[in-house]
Amino acid sequence: MINLYDIKDPRFLKDLSIEELEQLAAEIRKFLIKTLSKTGGHVAPNLGTVELTIAMHRAFDSPRDKLIFDVGHQIYTHKILTGRAKYFDTLRQYNGLSGFPKRIESEHDCWETGHSSTSISAAAGFVYARDYRNEDYHVVALIGDGALTGGMAFEGLNHLGQTGKRVIIILNDNEMSISQNVGAFTNILIKLRLHPRYNQAKKLSTYFLKENRFFTRLVKRTHASIKRFFLQSNIFEDMGFEYFGPLDGHDIPTLLKAFEVSKSLDKPVLLHVVTQKGKGYKPAEEDTVGIWHGCGPFDIETGEFKCQQDENVWSWSKIFSEIVTELAKKDDRIFAITPAMKNGSQLGCFEEAFPDRFIDVGIAEQHALTFAGGLAIQGLRPYVAIYSTFLQRAYDQLNHDLARQNLPVVIGVDRAGLVDGDGETHQGIYDISFSRSIPNVAIMMPKDPEEAYDMLYTAFNREQVSLIRYPRGSYRVDGLLSYTPQEIEYGTWTMERFGDDLYILSYGPNVQSIVETVKRHQLPVTVINARFIKPLDTKMLDSILETNKPVLVFEEATKIGSLYSAVLEYVHDTGRYAEVHGMGLPDQFIPQGDRKRLLEDYHLDESSLVKKIHTLLHKESGIDG
Repeated sequence: MINLYDIKDPRFLKDLSIEELEQLAAEIRKFLIKTLSKTGGHVAPNLGTVELTIAMHRAFDSPRDKLIFDVGHQIYTHKILTGRAKYFDTLRQYNGLSGFPKRIESEHDCWETGHSSTSISAAAGFVYARDYRNEDYHVVALIGDGALTGGMAFEGLNHLGQTGKRVIIILNDNEMSISQNVGAFTNILIKLRLHPRYNQAKKLSTYFLKENRFFTRLVKRTHASIKRFFLQSNIFEDMGFEYFGPLDGHDIPTLLKAFEVSKSLDKPVLLHVVTQKGKGYKPAEEDTVGIWHGCGPFDIETGEFKCQQDENVWSWSKIFSEIVTELAKKDDRIFAITPAMKNGSQLGCFEEAFPDRFIDVGIAEQHALTFAGGLAIQGLRPYVAIYSTFLQRAYDQLNHDLARQNLPVVIGVDRAGLVDGDGETHQGIYDISFSRSIPNVAIMMPKDPEEAYDMLYTAFNREQVSLIRYPRGSYRVDGLLSYTPQEIEYGTWTMERFGDDLYILSYGPNVQSIVETVKRHQLPVTVINARFIKPLDTKMLDSILETNKPVLVFEEATKIGSLYSAVLEYVHDTGRYAEVHGMGLPDQFIPQGDRKRLLEDYHLDESSLVKKIHTLLHKESGIDG
């Protein structure tokens, strides 16, 4: 038996028999279930790609050959085979092992990603660089069928297919993304799997693959005619790829033969492999809604998650989705749209109530926003639930298609602020900066669920693009759905006064935290709920500035282009003198870690806030702080 902690690099796989490779797969799967039950992580995607990853490393020579993993959440077996098993108890934790590819971790991680559909385009870059330098190595991109619903993947296929360049694309088809896959392409894959002549073709392909020498000699001459006879052609062949499959993604011998054949061809190859997401762990195998895609710690025996919440404590995603569902009961113009994040954004309640008004467009953020614009221009009221980190992928559509036409689209910006575990690719700290400069866009963030209800109610009644941000955490919601919403006066702030020596501007749930801190430390401070980040409440801001007291802007976002920037711009444009200070995140990518630790490291925790307040108060009184 191989000790996974002793693995340094994947070269040892070359010396193992097929039986030993299969034993290794069983050991890795057992190891993943055990370690992920403690740390959480992307359970189902990684259990489904164990044999596939082993076969890739057996057939190819990483890091010389370039193995590119799409999204990257299925990279755990790769990390084990490249010497990182000993770090798995730190997975997705502060200063720990990343849950995605990380170039600084290993020379075997040649490409970083936390968003989907990038691998094929990246592979094209590697291929062109290789050929330009007359180098000789293989470029392999592993992409899931969910990621292939993203338009960028098709842009890459369209480009590479017509070049004729040597590249291998592995399509990992497990019929699932985070949720069930949607769209016409999913139907194409189903037809490839279930074609009435497929069983004949599969048997013939399997025979040829097992008789490798015979198949290798004849493949160039006979493969095209075999496929035309049994399956006619398919979209991949029409795009210029040599297509093999569907193949069993858990059958190591078949995969190895397929890889060897693919390596021998001097042209673009697409291998279509079928895997089972969650393989080897029954709760994950039977999951049809995606809860095992990415999860927290769990009990191995029962499959129950260890963090069971109070039924009256809801995630902010659930809060927003339930509110939108309630509003849709009274307004039949409201539609809900998700870019393949139905479960993450908790939109199941809306789909159940209004299946004809719920649309999952797949991993296609750009399409989601422009599609929403088409609905809006026809008099409907679309709501797009989208993670902050994914909204940035649709910047042009927000700008060009929605804001420029001043269309009434409401965008729920999920996971706004710092997030646990996922690191740089998922921190929701940039959406204010890149959207605040766009005309006709309102940006707001509620301090509590009732204010969220009011904001959504107000936004659906405005002829304007509205971004409403909300964090990843949770909140107690006793009686929320019986709440009667009220329209908010557009662009207005509110305040809680505990003294007039300093004004603190903030937004979102941080407002409540600041109020509690001010009360606890009995600070002579007025806390402003700057719930509209754009437009500013210039009437209240004027009254604050006229006091000549210090102003502190506190926000869980990058300071560049934030509310802090907006206040400074207003002060400058109005020719005032004002002492304005900012507490926010610096101009750098924020690493993975739990939110509490990150707030401490970037001086946004309670202790740092109190220290900053005392410094400003002492300065105001003439005392050296």
